Amino acid sequence: MHKRHFWFIFMPEYKLIKQEKQNMIRNERLKIIREIVSSGKISSQENLVEELKNRGYDVTQATVSRDMQFLNLVKVRNSAGSEYYSISGSYTADPQFNLTRVKAKFRENVLMVRYAGNLIVIRTHPGEAQGVAAVIDGSNFSEILGTVAGDDTIVCVAENQQAAKKMSEFFADL
Repeated sequence: MHKRHFWFIFMPEYKLIKQEKQNMIRNERLKIIREIVSSGKISSQENLVEELKNRGYDVTQATVSRDMQFLNLVKVRNSAGSEYYSISGSYTADPQFNLTRVKAKFRENVLMVRYAGNLIVIRTHPGEAQGVAAVIDGSNFSEILGTVAGDDTIVCVAENQQAAKKMSEFFADL
């Protein structure tokens, strides 16, 4: 009886730990999907499911479909007429939706934002930099040319110093 009481006291913490673990697994899977799509010619969701299973990720087609949508994967055709998936560089999602995602991600994870020249440095909680960078990249800010993320630091390359100042102020206000 005493053990049961102990379990219920810590159940909310268990749920948080479980959710964090699921988020880590999803982030790892998204990274692997980006690698697979960037390095090979994946022509169907079934091919991607198979490739993920070969790498140790047991996922369903529905999960892959949601991940592909999240990563903005699109089918492209090469000069030979073959179709395959690619990460869209021209995709523009609903700006209000993306702004909401950016705000939430920044409020939860960002510790500091500074700029120097055309570079913006963003410090996050450990393990969160890649997720924050993915949200920035997915938002397609015209001022940001690209991001590089480590464990707890992101470097954003802006078009110029004015764009870096503007975006660093924008990120800091989130």
